[in-house]
Amino acid sequence: MDTEEKVKVICLGDSAVGKSKLVERFLMDGYKPQQLSTYALTLFKYFTKIDDRNVHVEFWDTAGQERFSSMHPSYYHASHACILVFDVTRKTTYKNLSNWYKELRAYRPDIPCILVANKIDVDYNSTKRSFNFGKKYHLPFYFASASDGTNVVKVFREAIKAGLHYKDNSTDFVDEVLKELENFDDMSLQNPANGSSNGSDLTTSNVALPSKDK
Repeated sequence: MDTEEKVKVICLGDSAVGKSKLVERFLMDGYKPQQLSTYALTLFKYFTKIDDRNVHVEFWDTAGQERFSSMHPSYYHASHACILVFDVTRKTTYKNLSNWYKELRAYRPDIPCILVANKIDVDYNSTKRSFNFGKKYHLPFYFASASDGTNVVKVFREAIKAGLHYKDNSTDFVDEVLKELENFDDMSLQNPANGSSNGSDLTTSNVALPSKDK
């Protein structure tokens, strides 16, 4: 039986910048522009193939926890890539990128991070503006819209590939240990019912993270 490579991609950014909608637009056939109820964490599981390798991707969405301007450390644990999002119609979400990026690098200093300017459908002239945050930190940058789908597939496919490449080449000790444990799990606990399909597949689940110590 073919083994699966597991990749964890986390989404960061202020509340209501459209992180959940971007994930939904990438994963779902139909886009429903209504506000979903939030939980401590929404976990989207996605199965695909990259270069003939079966890849099991977990997209982690903050689902409201970002209201506290900080995430629980377990959110960052063992992540392989990050999608950092701001809303082009709200300047404060752009200003707060530095706080999110600082926290990301405190827990995961080397994982690839993609910067996304979301909601360009509200004002397409925003694509003519210069956003220097990405240049400052040498981050791939995309204008996107969860509403009309602009660049959504490109962002997520790049995040998956970058996360897989990071995992393959990471020299971080913790990553190496986790990779060995993952290989052991694949050998002893693999369940055909949860394996990959010939195409892409997905499931979603809500998870409650432990309270963050003050």
